[in-house]
Formats: sequence, C-alpha cells, structure tokens
Amino acid sequence: MDMRSGNKLNRLQQELPEGLLADAAWMESHGYSSALRSQYVRAGWLDSPARRVYRRSRTPLTWQQVAVSLQTVLDLPLTVGGRTALEQHGYAHYLSTAVREVHLYGPKRPPTWLADLPLDVTFYWHNSLRLFPGGADAPPESNPVMVSAGGLTLPVRYSGKERAILELLDELPEHESFHQADALMEGLSDLSPRRLQALLEACASVKVKRLFLYFADRHRHAWRSRLDVSRVDLGSGKRVLAKGGKLDPRYNITVPSDLGGP
Repeated sequence: MDMRSGNKLNRLQQELPEGLLADAAWMESHGYSSALRSQYVRAGWLDSPARRVYRRSRTPLTWQQVAVSLQTVLDLPLTVGGRTALEQHGYAHYLSTAVREVHLYGPKRPPTWLADLPLDVTFYWHNSLRLFPGGADAPPESNPVMVSAGGLTLPVRYSGKERAILELLDELPEHESFHQADALMEGLSDLSPRRLQALLEACASVKVKRLFLYFADRHRHAWRSRLDVSRVDLGSGKRVLAKGGKLDPRYNITVPSDLGGP
C-alpha cells in the first residue's frame, strides 16, 4: 500500500467510527474510489455487509448501529419512532418481547440497501409529513438511547413518548391492535400535556387525534385535564375503525365491542 492510500486509510478511521455504516455514495464523496474500497475490503480493513455498503468492523451488526449511521454518518432526516421508540422508552412489556421491526420516520425514504443487511429485523419507513405536514419535530429526550461505536457513545434520535404514541395509533387497525394500544395507553401516565397539546394541534390525522383522546378519556390520566381540545381539529363525520364494533358518541369512532366503556 502506498503512502497516499495509507493516509486515506488513517483518515477513514477518523471519519467513520468503528461499527457504523457508510454507503458507496458517502465513500465516493469523501475520496474513496471503488478500486480503493475493493482494496480495503480484500485487506480486511473494511467489511461489506451488503452490496455497496461498508463498515470498519467484523463484529455482528445491530439495528441501533444502523440507525446511528443513517442519522449521523449519512446525515439523513430519519427518526426512530412509533412502536420501536416506545419499546426503547421502556414500554416493551406492553408490546412485543423482542424488536423485530424498526420503524423509521422522515420526509424521504431511507436507502434501499437497508433490506439487504444481515439483520433479523425489518425496517419500515413512514412518511412523517403525512402525519405532521408542518414537520413538527419530536421533543428532545433527556435520556436518549446511546450506542457505542469505536470508543464513541452516540445517541439514537428517536421520537419522544408523546409523538411515538400518536405514530403508533396511526397504525390502527391494520398493523396494530386496539387492545395492545389500550394496554399501552393505560401505562402512559407521565406524558407531558405541553408536548401533547403542540403535537395534537400539529397532527393532520383526524383518526389519530380521536383515537388518542378516546384512550386518554378512558384511562383518566392526570395530564388529560390539561389538554385544550377546543384547539384541536377533530374533523366531522364518523370513522369506522372496528367493523362490527360500537360507536363512541363523543369522538364518533367505532371501537371493538369488548373494549369496555371509558
């Protein structure tokens, strides 16, 4: 290896934290040609877990490392949200026992190579502008999920609890169940009414807002009394969300008959 290649390798070790991913476009933009990348892979200095994707490690890849790579190395406007964010917030006992799906929210699709990575999780992308067309930011978290990579500790950017529950409710009834959402909402006693108010006013989905308020009324959390529903657009007309269910007269949505009254 000539000195120039050696200098580039040293620079790569500084620019790409060990364990994180970079794709071919990133490598090209930082001066690492296809031939040089191939040389690094042959020499064992780079691993290629998927076509045109590289990392400086041969240790098993984790989905958290992928998320950090998307957010920090590739600088993509993607947030881990919905079900996955709630699991990371400590509500996994209301959901599945193991992470099998990673839900990413952002205005643009993530790279297609996510599906080719050697992981037993599936990444799902959601267009964040559909739920929050104004681009409402997730509130910052005081205890973000941290991931170690090459001696660095990096935070995963993910939705706060208030936004994550709205994102999960958007998946009802096709991809999430009423009864799981009900159990989850029962445990969300510590939400911030200030954050909720801002998110409900910014949310474009009538279904999500009605569902959230229905569950909030049902579980009578202390923060519910501090929400000003008059400032939230709940639309008009009925929403049939559970076929053969019962109509909740306050929010004009059908819910499963066996869910019980508020």
